[in-house]
Amino acid sequence: MPGDDARTSRSRRRTRLVVGALAAAGAVAAAVLPVTAARPAAAAAEPAALPYAVVPLHQTGVALAPDGSVVDLPADADVAYLDGTRVLDPRVGHLGSVLRGEAGAPGVAAARRLADEQAAWLAQGTVPGAGGPFEDLARDALLDLRTLLLPDGAVVAGWTPAWRYVWPRDASFVAVALARTGHPADALDVLGFLADAQRADGGFEARYLPDGSGPPDDRTPQTDGQGWAMWAAGLVLDEVPPGTARTAAAHRLAPLVAAAVDGTAALLDPRGLPPASPDYWERDETRLTLGTVAPLVAGLEQAVAVLREAGDDERALLAQRTARTAGAAAVETFGPAGWTRYPDGAAHDAASAFVLAPFWQAPAAGGCDAWLRSITEMSRPLGVAPAGEWRRDGVTWTPQTTLYAWVAAENGEDERARAWLAAVETHRTPTGSIPEKILADGRPAAVAPLTWSAACALLAIDALDR
Repeated sequence: MPGDDARTSRSRRRTRLVVGALAAAGAVAAAVLPVTAARPAAAAAEPAALPYAVVPLHQTGVALAPDGSVVDLPADADVAYLDGTRVLDPRVGHLGSVLRGEAGAPGVAAARRLADEQAAWLAQGTVPGAGGPFEDLARDALLDLRTLLLPDGAVVAGWTPAWRYVWPRDASFVAVALARTGHPADALDVLGFLADAQRADGGFEARYLPDGSGPPDDRTPQTDGQGWAMWAAGLVLDEVPPGTARTAAAHRLAPLVAAAVDGTAALLDPRGLPPASPDYWERDETRLTLGTVAPLVAGLEQAVAVLREAGDDERALLAQRTARTAGAAAVETFGPAGWTRYPDGAAHDAASAFVLAPFWQAPAAGGCDAWLRSITEMSRPLGVAPAGEWRRDGVTWTPQTTLYAWVAAENGEDERARAWLAAVETHRTPTGSIPEKILADGRPAAVAPLTWSAACALLAIDALDR
């Protein structure tokens, strides 16, 4: 960064968060006024039929304090980032409420060093969508992922306390996004954290404390986690150049993948199906869901290449056989129902996407039609909800909306992908972070940023570039 303050003020874009009137129901900051160039304001959707949900925005974003710690940015914060980073500018705004009540602003030099590190990290990879309408969205999403990627590969879902955990599902998507944007070393660190956390039976708890000390509670383990970890391992390995580097990466991934393959093979019943388990809905289940089965098939398919590259041909054959068995059982069980959440054909959820690219290597018969039907069932004013049977409260959920944008881009539905990305781009928080939810009137809500949403948005933009 330039050393002269006057020169800095001329050359650096500052995004200033100006405290506006708080929306009475939502407590959302009303305005963002970038000094040199404004990000387009979130356009309100068409008036929604009442009643619709009103959810507060828990924070507008995250940042690095000059001492390197991660901090929340409240919805009413008056702060600024150093240009092109998520590092707080200690000379701007009232930082007391943000920096844990510390008196006085820490040194500018320390903040600049952190900003230089983030800028160098961005330069090591690529920003998808460069020169297009989603470049800013991609850059901000990358910076949010970098900020929430902690030492030892722990990447938390969000920084608000209720989200400050590592979910294997979310972390797997982040690993793929990092690898595809030119940061494979970080992606391997993320999967390394999961390998260290993995249970002896190859499975995972629902979520983990970011310090690696284990789960925060006694939630039921979620079987889809081992599927997502295997799936991510294969896609991350794809981004490592062939040769000694790829072989080394495969050897690093092999213990995680091997344990998940062995555990999955032991878990399946004679038909090839696992027992009922919680999935991305985060609730206990007594019936088997597509959201559990489909990721296991996807993960087993990807495990084959990882294990072969690592020289474990015997276990690669086991993964291949188990993938075929589980895949055939999924087709027999969920295919006749139209790939709905449960095998009863009642309603679709976002798992309809999991039987298409970039998940299954060959799309399931009838899978594309089922996915298109799910869009209609799950449609909300600015995107989609997690399921067709989800409450009709007007809320768009960005994890599923960005996920569907990625699936659309991978399956030749580019216009759908662009439309969903445009909705998310327009309705970000004042800092540019993607919130978990967007209300019917266009306000961002709940936690921001959410790393699963940021990862899927990056992957969708990257897919449109390919």
